[in-house]
Amino acid sequence: MNNNTNLEDENRIREAFKNKNWNEIKTEDSWAIFKVMSEFVQGFEKLAKIGPCVSIFGSARTKEDNVYYQMAVEIAAKLVRHGYGVITGGGPGIMEAGNKGASMQGGKSVGLNIVLPFEQNHNIYIDPDKSITFDYFFVRKVMFIKYSQGFIVMPGGMGTLDELFEAITLIQTKKIGRFPIVLVGRSYWEGLMDWIKDVMHAKEHNINPEDLNLINIVDNPTDAVKVIDDFYAKYLLQPNF
Repeated sequence: MNNNTNLEDENRIREAFKNKNWNEIKTEDSWAIFKVMSEFVQGFEKLAKIGPCVSIFGSARTKEDNVYYQMAVEIAAKLVRHGYGVITGGGPGIMEAGNKGASMQGGKSVGLNIVLPFEQNHNIYIDPDKSITFDYFFVRKVMFIKYSQGFIVMPGGMGTLDELFEAITLIQTKKIGRFPIVLVGRSYWEGLMDWIKDVMHAKEHNINPEDLNLINIVDNPTDAVKVIDDFYAKYLLQPNF
């Protein structure tokens, strides 16, 4: 399998340096544009009237007996009881847990799945009319950001970090509103946060002090949902369904 993977990687690298004529370039790029447009249109049409939702990010590899899986189920269930829908990446692990908790409470359970050669198949807890599959990560991330009123981030890998920092960057640069971001699991996240505070901020001055206030760290489902509730109570906003 490793040999096949290496061969696939080598072929992709070689393909990137392959000389193409103008007709090949124009044809391939044109079809890619139409594919991207179709994914945006599908996402907008399905999610336009979704109502206030909170996105739950986390690893696809987290098993059902893991404490973070169980916490994600509870967080999603609490969010639904407090009037929010739940959006996940639609796959297994933490994503499945989020959709499961929402579905158990009869709430809106949205899954934004991504086509991958491994790991990802959509879970069974997504509402049938709220399951969307994407080829492009960047289109999928737009949907997460556009239709979420908050972000709860469970322990995860590279994809989870990508989604987390996408949300932070858009808030920091004021491209979107200052929606709450909640990291669940202090022991998992505190090393990263210490580096951000001590190196990125204090030593290198690459962020402003107020940027640190964008992120909340909690250790249990009750506190995670409380951050979301307190934020909207403070700004006199209420879920509208």
